[in-house]
Amino acid sequence: MPINLTKGQKIDLTKGNPGLKKILVGLGWDVNQFDTGSDFDLDAAAFMLGANGRCPTEKEFVFYGHLTHESESVIHMGDNLTGEGEGDDEVIEVDLTKVPSNVERIAFSVTIYDADVRRQNFGQVSNAYIRIVDETTGVELIHYDLGEDFSIETAVVVGELYRHNGEWKFNAIGSGFQGGLAALCGNYGIVVA
Repeated sequence: MPINLTKGQKIDLTKGNPGLKKILVGLGWDVNQFDTGSDFDLDAAAFMLGANGRCPTEKEFVFYGHLTHESESVIHMGDNLTGEGEGDDEVIEVDLTKVPSNVERIAFSVTIYDADVRRQNFGQVSNAYIRIVDETTGVELIHYDLGEDFSIETAVVVGELYRHNGEWKFNAIGSGFQGGLAALCGNYGIVVA
């Protein structure tokens, strides 16, 4: 039975699960029933952050255009262009044993691709969640439903893994941004063209 989190809640991940090495971070969502004339293409991403809360280089930004960090600690399993079907829409694999020592946090986000052009925002998305699964056992450890708190945002930082006293913890963030992926990148020190 997974632990269901609420916004702002922090929970220990590895202390209560000794031997936990590889996790799957599943992100899912549904699109409300109306038509903006375009498909919704939501994209998951991971920002691998140093002590200053920023990506050390652009290589620590893992997304549909850069699927694997060079350490192979964070691997994006591929872009889902429609969000159709049951279960996770996009999955990011994390090997906690391979995360470089200069990375203290990994923030997971979901953005709406081309949101401004398509006139789309998170007010039109429902049932968004993040879940963490032990890849070895297939057991869901943590589940966080974002709720319906967003209206005009086009990007959401869903949650983050972070190191604390040699253990990994998870923080349910649920913080919305306007400006889509570019705004998130700027927040985490990635320069976009």
